[in-house]
Amino acid sequence: MLTLYGHPISSYTWKALIALYENDTPFEAVTIDQDTYADFIALWPLGQFPALRDSASNAFVTETSCIIEYLDTRYPGPSRFIPRDSAEALEARRWDRVFDNNINTMMSKVVVDRIRPEGSKDPYGVEDARRRVRAAYEVVERQLGANTFIVGEAFTLADCAAAPALWYATRNVPLENKFPRIAAYLERLISRPSFDRVLREKEPLFHLYPGD
Repeated sequence: MLTLYGHPISSYTWKALIALYENDTPFEAVTIDQDTYADFIALWPLGQFPALRDSASNAFVTETSCIIEYLDTRYPGPSRFIPRDSAEALEARRWDRVFDNNINTMMSKVVVDRIRPEGSKDPYGVEDARRRVRAAYEVVERQLGANTFIVGEAFTLADCAAAPALWYATRNVPLENKFPRIAAYLERLISRPSFDRVLREKEPLFHLYPGD
């Protein structure tokens, strides 16, 4: 049995959920909250989620990209997240890092600053994070070209990363009609059954997300 530890409005949890839903992989979800946090820390002292536990192999996998590669290897389905071609696989992994490091994590800096108490906010850090997101938009727009997905016509690891990263980021750093390819790409991601399912399930909790 697979168990996914995460939080319903965590963008990185969404990334792992998309991969699970893509192939209808059976799993149990455990929400990390005040009741479950102590048990989770006992499993993973760094406290970062999501994490995946596989009771069949006694594996405990952390880091979303590693979770998705684990699923691709141990629980493959119609959607293969790592292309078989080595050059395409490298591109999928590279763009996965672009979305995680330059959009998802930077967006999180903007959001977290909103819930900091007065006197501890970081306006310089927030503006730098927004700048990095805008710079990432530039390279993503260029990369998309006529592609359906970020590295071509197949849905990969990188698109699992892109969906929550762009969905959240565009609510904090708007596209402002400057990136039509990204806008169209995000619509394609939203209409994909796996991400649509995530959004429908989590919509009742969107009010918990600190927004403008």
